Amino acid sequence: MPLDQQIEALLEQLGAMESVDYREVTPEGLRQMMKTLAAADGPPEAVASVEEARADGPAGPIPLRVYRPAGADPGGGPDENAGASQLPILVWYHGGGWVIGDLETADTTCRKLANRAGALVVSVDYRVAPEHPAPAPLEDSWAALRWVATAGATLGGDPTRLAVGGDSAGGNLSALLAVRARDNGGPTLRYQLLVYPATDLTMSQPSHVDNGEGYLLTNQATSWFLGHYLGPDDDPKNPSLSPHFTDDLSGVADAFIITAEFDPLRDEGEAYAARLRDSGVAVDLNRYDGMVHGFFQMGGVTPVADAAVSEAASHLRAALS
Repeated sequence: MPLDQQIEALLEQLGAMESVDYREVTPEGLRQMMKTLAAADGPPEAVASVEEARADGPAGPIPLRVYRPAGADPGGGPDENAGASQLPILVWYHGGGWVIGDLETADTTCRKLANRAGALVVSVDYRVAPEHPAPAPLEDSWAALRWVATAGATLGGDPTRLAVGGDSAGGNLSALLAVRARDNGGPTLRYQLLVYPATDLTMSQPSHVDNGEGYLLTNQATSWFLGHYLGPDDDPKNPSLSPHFTDDLSGVADAFIITAEFDPLRDEGEAYAARLRDSGVAVDLNRYDGMVHGFFQMGGVTPVADAAVSEAASHLRAALS
């Protein structure tokens, strides 16, 4: 299928991002670009409430943002009866190559997912590289998940109906957390929602050749992100960095994986889906033809993005019901 026309028009407008010299660009400069690109998701949806919280982390408090879906009690806490009134919980990890992105860039996505899945969404502002390289983002993500599993009821959530999810680097962290939760005997996860996840940091899948230039996320950009995230002694085949290389994936949470046709990360997401299936994990996979990396947050550009969010929310709602 050809590149979606509306996405193609956006890429032409964002031509400056394609011409970035990654030998010169700074993390702060790219963080500002990310905030500009976040506007492509359109206006934020109204939700019942948005609250700030903090989880105890390995290097101090981790900022969280908690979204209650429209129509839910905006009070934020459990009612006297708890139980049925408690909302399922999605812990969301933003994308951005473990270097850029934050609570603000994930805001519109989290609002949509909360409303359409009927879930409490907890967005995690984990530490990022180069100030905090691997394993800091994963350790913060793990600490936040454990905190939500313990304190979720005080937020009005049901920790027995718990899922993780994220896009790109956030999908990587979510996949790693699903493995760690299994290996540590909890928290028990019902589901993992992986949106064009980075599962193989070797950059060796064929789609890095097919889609490595001209489709927003370039191979040069990916190398730049990995150069900040990984230390000189880090092996990209280490399963604590690349979930694709985990020996045994049996027993991890069921998954829904979204990939994009013109994404360098397409093949690693689809290969991970195959590995999960081979391990006996129930997986749904949808490749969105004509789309590029990042399209999930382009609701203001193409209706396909909005449809993808709705599909993800539908899978999540079913898994957490």
